[in-house]
Amino acid sequence: MRVSSRSQWWRRHGSDADAASSASEGPGPGAAQATAFGLPKAPAISSQESGERDLDQFVQWIWSEDAESSVPASASAPDDTGARITIEEQYNMSSLDDALQQLLAIEGATGAAIVDYGSGMALAQGGNPSFDLGIAAAGNSNVVRAKLATMRDLGVTDEIDDILITLSSQYHLINVLNATGASGLFIYLVLNSASANLALARHKLKGIAAQIEV
Repeated sequence: MRVSSRSQWWRRHGSDADAASSASEGPGPGAAQATAFGLPKAPAISSQESGERDLDQFVQWIWSEDAESSVPASASAPDDTGARITIEEQYNMSSLDDALQQLLAIEGATGAAIVDYGSGMALAQGGNPSFDLGIAAAGNSNVVRAKLATMRDLGVTDEIDDILITLSSQYHLINVLNATGASGLFIYLVLNSASANLALARHKLKGIAAQIEV
């Protein structure tokens, strides 16, 4: 490292040092040409002083090169920890996606979402139920919050198993997750009433809900 560093330094500063050394040896053809072109003459110094000064400059340059190379990348690079996805978050996203695929595999399922009823945001959604699942997730969050508030007012301490909304051609199932690792979430499942087996769908939905942890 020392050899390569000195060679780099000498390529940058060696020509100046050589010029200073040659100037100390007395005037020559180069000096006459410099005078003819009006170039400034290098100050006359002894070879010992030149060598010591060159050595001091080289040592200072080495220290500056080492200091620059030892600066941690975090000191110059912007902090992007907020933009990174942690391993735990990535695992949670994968777990939700797996659960979503299982929900859509239920016979008659046309759409599904896993929703945070506190914010109304769908953490995962899929399928094609012929309407906007994002809007449905937000709307059904109001349904869940209203039902929970009513239960508190009535003094009912039971947990909600599921909420069934029956339409002319669809079943909308809402399963509120009560596990510690999934508190505050619910599953919203849309079924085609002509092709779905409601009892079997509710059974499978309950099994999938028990596996979800965030």
